[in-house]
Amino acid sequence: MATITKKELVNRIAAKTGQTKVVTKLIIQMFLDEIIDELSRGNRLEFREFGVFEVKERAARKAQNPRTLEKVEVPAKKVVKFKVGRLMKSVVAGEESLPAHGSDPSPASQPIQDSNGSRPHPFSDS
Repeated sequence: MATITKKELVNRIAAKTGQTKVVTKLIIQMFLDEIIDELSRGNRLEFREFGVFEVKERAARKAQNPRTLEKVEVPAKKVVKFKVGRLMKSVVAGEESLPAHGSDPSPASQPIQDSNGSRPHPFSDS
């Protein structure tokens, strides 16, 4: 099993989209920062077919130190939980494959273009 880094994902996405690695990395980091920000506010994030991120409160409890057998208090804390979506679950299990993104002729899969037919810069105001 390999470990895939954010850098590797940036390289792959930049190659597939034709965007620069700098722009792609910025967009991915902004996306991740928004997830963290929303979770820190206590909001639930749902990405259909992918999964759901939500914050849960873990109750205070008594635990035992396995070395000393001493009882210790573990305070309540908030933890992030992730529930796997249907598509991710079936793709990881090998029951289904991801749909090809480049083959769908629907308008949502087409690159965004401005009125003269060129792709606008992702951070421009126009």
